[in-house]
Amino acid sequence: MGKRPLVLMVDDDADILALLGDLLRLEGFSVVGAEGGRRAFLLLRQWRPDLVLLDLVMNDIDGLQTLRLLRRCTGVPIIVVTACCEAPVLQQALELGADDFVAKPFGLSELLERIRLHLESGGGLPADKAT
Repeated sequence: MGKRPLVLMVDDDADILALLGDLLRLEGFSVVGAEGGRRAFLLLRQWRPDLVLLDLVMNDIDGLQTLRLLRRCTGVPIIVVTACCEAPVLQQALELGADDFVAKPFGLSELLERIRLHLESGGGLPADKAT
């Protein structure tokens, strides 16, 4: 059996990190959560994730600034997961290097599909989980 893909979740809501982390673990992923942008940089270097899920609305560093800085440090897929669905903001996120976005509230199946799609294209998903 191959390595479980590691997902770094970045959100300033601890409850969301806990719930989503539990759901992703049940689906076969390894997960590390960062409460805010500053913590994300420390964990990015420590854990070297295969994919990042990033909220845009955070208290310490806003999500777009976090995205800009993360993209300078890593080439892994970054999926923006946000309740802010205004077209100019999403366009800016894509211009700053986001690979995709999922609007909150979202269905778990939609998020899993996006995660698997980006891991497959980046080579980070074991063959037995690619379907």
